[in-house]
Amino acid sequence: MKRIVRVSQFVGNTFGIWVILFAVLAFIMPGGFTWITPYIKLLLGIIMFGMGMTLSLSDFKRVLKAPGKIFIIVLAQYTIMPLLALGLAVLFRLPPEIAVGVILVGCTPGGTSSNVMTFLAKGNTALSVTATAVSTVLAPILTPALTLLLASAWLPVSFMELFISIVQIVLVPIALGLAVRVMLGGRVESYIPVLPLVSVIGIVGVVAAVVANNTEAIVQSGLLIFGVVMLHNVLGYIIGFGLAKALRFDLADQKAASIEVGMQNSGLAAALAAAHFSLLSAVPAALFSVWHNISGSVVATWMSKFNEKDEQTTPAENKTVRA
Repeated sequence: MKRIVRVSQFVGNTFGIWVILFAVLAFIMPGGFTWITPYIKLLLGIIMFGMGMTLSLSDFKRVLKAPGKIFIIVLAQYTIMPLLALGLAVLFRLPPEIAVGVILVGCTPGGTSSNVMTFLAKGNTALSVTATAVSTVLAPILTPALTLLLASAWLPVSFMELFISIVQIVLVPIALGLAVRVMLGGRVESYIPVLPLVSVIGIVGVVAAVVANNTEAIVQSGLLIFGVVMLHNVLGYIIGFGLAKALRFDLADQKAASIEVGMQNSGLAAALAAAHFSLLSAVPAALFSVWHNISGSVVATWMSKFNEKDEQTTPAENKTVRA
């Protein structure tokens, strides 16, 4: 078991490398990864179940301790990123399927990668975890509603179909994972360190499947899509940080807000795009998954050098959300 935990920690710490590696392999040898396609939704469900097991009731109780900051971050997540996606789709005159994919990425909640990057940036990890949890719980309503509002000009969007998919992929697995942890308590604690390995395998599988099924599209318009994805992500960091600074968040909370806004649950976006639009629509999400792990690592490393009064944030100290 200890060996598996060590492997899980190593894989989790090098998550971005594995995403990039298998995206490249899927591009070079697509035939070896297309078989994963039918299992995309299942993989996301397993990841969300694991996320549920890492949560605790105290994560949601923290909402009561800092409701204003969490509300602002979640609101920013569901306004800044969708509107940026819409603006970029219009500005670059993206083809309908690509435009919908970019907008869908913008309308998804934060992903667990943001929590890791916030910790590496010496930001307020507890605030990031709680904001991710809240935005994820709200996703079944907000993601379909925003996608319908912003993307229906390009392709038909069914609110109810997206709602049902997100409940199946996100809400039910998270609720089950949380229930298992609550009911079994300490008996599941020893398995939690293994979950990063499961998450990495799931996300890598989703990204590889999408890339493998769209090699021609990536060759034809990959640079344009990648450029849009980069702008979307980086502008999210900048605007999220600027908003938190303008609202006088302390530095650790500014870091959390910036990373939480800029990083999306691209795996969920890929699964929804593949299920409800086309595999081509999932390409922006796959490229976002590759890129935001690169940019997130760079941003986290840079942010970690800046601290108020040389404050050293540790996991234990991060357990309390600053009011």
